[in-house]
Amino acid sequence: MYLLSHRLSIRNREIVLQSLSQHPVKDMGSLLLSVFGVTLFIEAIGAIFLFNAFARDYSLGHAAYLAIFHSVSAFCNAGFSLFPDNLMKYYDDTIVSLTISILLVMGGLGFIVIFDVYRTLRSRIKGKKSAFNFHSRLVLRTTLWLILGGAIVFMLFEWFNVLEPMSWKAKILVSLFQSVTPRTCGYNTVDYGLLTDATLIFTIFLMFIGASPASTGGGVKTTTFTVLIALVAAKFRDQEDINLMDRRISPDIVSRAVSIAAFSGVLILVSTLFLLLFEVGQVPHAETKGRFLEFLFEATSAFGTVGLSTGITASIRDPGRIILILLMYIGRVGPLTLAIELAGAGKKKAFRYPEEGNILIG
Repeated sequence: MYLLSHRLSIRNREIVLQSLSQHPVKDMGSLLLSVFGVTLFIEAIGAIFLFNAFARDYSLGHAAYLAIFHSVSAFCNAGFSLFPDNLMKYYDDTIVSLTISILLVMGGLGFIVIFDVYRTLRSRIKGKKSAFNFHSRLVLRTTLWLILGGAIVFMLFEWFNVLEPMSWKAKILVSLFQSVTPRTCGYNTVDYGLLTDATLIFTIFLMFIGASPASTGGGVKTTTFTVLIALVAAKFRDQEDINLMDRRISPDIVSRAVSIAAFSGVLILVSTLFLLLFEVGQVPHAETKGRFLEFLFEATSAFGTVGLSTGITASIRDPGRIILILLMYIGRVGPLTLAIELAGAGKKKAFRYPEEGNILIG
């Protein structure tokens, strides 16, 4: 992309800007180099902390290799692990759990927010007045609530299950980690095949939301979720305007959020239907209890590019694997592409149809 930055078409420049920046950028190459440099810097810091933890169990060379691999995997929200049990061995390790969690969150915030936080903090250090832009404040606030709320819900749902034999420290670390990782990264410090149905359903909810725009993660994005909540709240109050943090949200943004969420939800449900057809077939419901939740979990995880599983991925046959592959690709590229299409979807019609209000809703 950097080599072609001066020859990108207007449409491709728009796609890059939608991914990495909120404002017009004259030098696309400089923007891409900044993203590359910030990525390396954050991953290097993460690798240093992980090295200190892994050096207790492995030789220095192998510990460095493991630290670099897992730091890159975490920040990029890939979730690949070189350990046979993912990160379950380090479920109560403070350094590993918190370092991986911070890398996941930073990768999921998006470069727009990272650059804005850096700009604001640098200005404040110099004594200048500076504040986060609206997008950053919305993303940071939503992310914080999802992390804290997710940790509390996980702890409540698993208190008498996987958390029961753990110490207080381990319970807090495990709950925080499992609150962060469904937001598009497949690391886990507990076996998801042992979690309760309620926890799995809540995890599906977190995976569907995913990370934030312009990030390394997937999902419908935190801003989409927040706009939908604001929309529902406004309609319940019979308010015409959709407001968030003392700002009115553009109808175009609201329509885009609804379209992306609807598209994503239908895609996941249809994919789950075909997974059930290919994997279960025409078998009575009484003989397949639990399978629907497993495949819904698998489909949502694929769409959100999360990578979590209850343990059935390896046993899925070829047709089901093709569905999961398509879901992963659409989940990473589709929502952004759909948003851009909706943002500039053709010319407005020169006429309007007559209004019809005689429809009963709800």
